[in-house]
Amino acid sequence: MKGIKIKGTGRCVPEKTVTNADLAAIVDTSDAWITSRTGIHRRRHCRGETHTSLCAGAARAALKKAGVPPEEIGACIVATVTADTLVPSAACTLQRELGLPQDIPCFDLNAACTGFLFALHTMECLLNASPRKFGLVVGADTLSRITNWEDRGTCILFGDGAAAAVVECREGWSSIGAELGCHGDDRLLRVPGVETGHRSLISMEGTRVFKFAVEAVPWCIDRVLARTGRTVEDVDFFVFHQANARIIDLAARKYRIPQSKYYKNIGEYGNTSAASIPLVLSELADLGRVGPGSLVLTVGFGGGLTWGGAMLEFA
Repeated sequence: MKGIKIKGTGRCVPEKTVTNADLAAIVDTSDAWITSRTGIHRRRHCRGETHTSLCAGAARAALKKAGVPPEEIGACIVATVTADTLVPSAACTLQRELGLPQDIPCFDLNAACTGFLFALHTMECLLNASPRKFGLVVGADTLSRITNWEDRGTCILFGDGAAAAVVECREGWSSIGAELGCHGDDRLLRVPGVETGHRSLISMEGTRVFKFAVEAVPWCIDRVLARTGRTVEDVDFFVFHQANARIIDLAARKYRIPQSKYYKNIGEYGNTSAASIPLVLSELADLGRVGPGSLVLTVGFGGGLTWGGAMLEFA
């Protein structure tokens, strides 16, 4: 089996910034309360932007940095729970917007906040059966559109954004060693669907989701390290789903990860769901903190419940 590496990344976020003070004006909360419990200071919310425009902006940036023309893409996956339309899918819309080939699979994947990792593993499998060696993976969500602005436990958490990665598949490259899992649960974190007959809003039992995440993160780290035959010291950078700064800090302490080897942008963007992990990857690449040859262990968790980890390498 051929493995994949990250060839280029890109991101696109809305211009509108919503601060903790802005939210304190509409619900019973405060900047100090939000920051101390989540690490979030501000987040981006769509005003004129759409899910499609964010996906397209992120994808174009990733293609440009990878130096890969649209006609060489062999598959396109968009990880999301908030596409502009169920049909056509965000990926099919993106195929049209970018001029991707018409003879390739393009589809959306719903694994909530773990979606980007599910999509990377799926892309690795698809490219092994494709005559083209490049794939486009996008993580994008516009959760502000399904947020309950009367629920202070959830409205403070979520932001909008999109980020993308162009991956390359070659013989002799190692697999990303993805470890993925799920446990069906519609109580801890739920977004109702079309069966409700009205606007779907996020509901979440925050304390129990936090406990789930604290257990899921080390499980994923241990499994990915074992699967890939690596150690913590072999990893150049750790990228965690940006759901809560305390969860990231707990993992860093448990594995004695130095601050120079992990990164938090939750303070600026909040929880952007499927966009969270690729947003970090894109920022790290632009900052020069990861590059060709860098090994990055990624961990995600979210609604479903879903969880996963993978060992990514930059080409």
